[in-house]
Amino acid sequence: IVADYLGCDHTEVLFKKQEIFDTLSTLIYNIESYDITTIRASMGMFLVSKYISENTDIKVLMTGEISDEIFGYKYTDFAPSPAAFQKEAEKRLKEIYMYDVLRADRSISSTGLEARVPFGDLEFVKYVMSIPPEKKMNFTGVGKYLLRKAFEGDYLPQDILYREKAAFSDAVGHSVVDYLKQYAEEMYSDEDLLAAKHRFIHATPISKESLMYRDIFESHFSGQSKTVADFWMPNKEWENCDVNDPSARVLPNYGKSGE
Repeated sequence: IVADYLGCDHTEVLFKKQEIFDTLSTLIYNIESYDITTIRASMGMFLVSKYISENTDIKVLMTGEISDEIFGYKYTDFAPSPAAFQKEAEKRLKEIYMYDVLRADRSISSTGLEARVPFGDLEFVKYVMSIPPEKKMNFTGVGKYLLRKAFEGDYLPQDILYREKAAFSDAVGHSVVDYLKQYAEEMYSDEDLLAAKHRFIHATPISKESLMYRDIFESHFSGQSKTVADFWMPNKEWENCDVNDPSARVLPNYGKSGE
């Protein structure tokens, strides 16, 4: 829809279920992380970047990281106050080198391409962080309203501009996440997960999926788990956010755009 609106070329990159599993070890080696949502989101990003690298002359990609950190995620709809929203944004910015920016940088650069992150422009970040947080919170029922409003005009079709957000690790494809979970279920027993509590004291795996990622990470980077502080998760202290999966699908405000 957007490509037609802007008169751009549009290419779909399709990949098969088996490619997900065949890529997993290489992906974790490239991104140097065992974080659940980072790996889920990296899968599609890496495979698309690999396709671009092998099939086009394109060398530089534009990518949209950091807008969530400064304008809000799905879970920040539940921020109890403007001050809490701002504090959470500051926390996410300080940690971003371990999560979203790590994922974008490694997924793209490991295929020989270079990423440009416009929302990461330092002056832009400073400006947005200086806006009163009550103006950035979801006060309209549509997240990141200020950012959407700024793109009104001829930039994007109206129905795309104001559609509900689907979290990236899920929007890559619900089936991708489900396949990875199923793969881990077949690989590990309940006893294996219980035993992981003794094997991995730091960032103890919370699911068979996360145990699978951690074992692969350790096969490449034994004993280096503290390079990631912990699993990326919503703020568990907030209402509706005490969840055990980073997916926005588990939140009560995950809407139709993610179905």
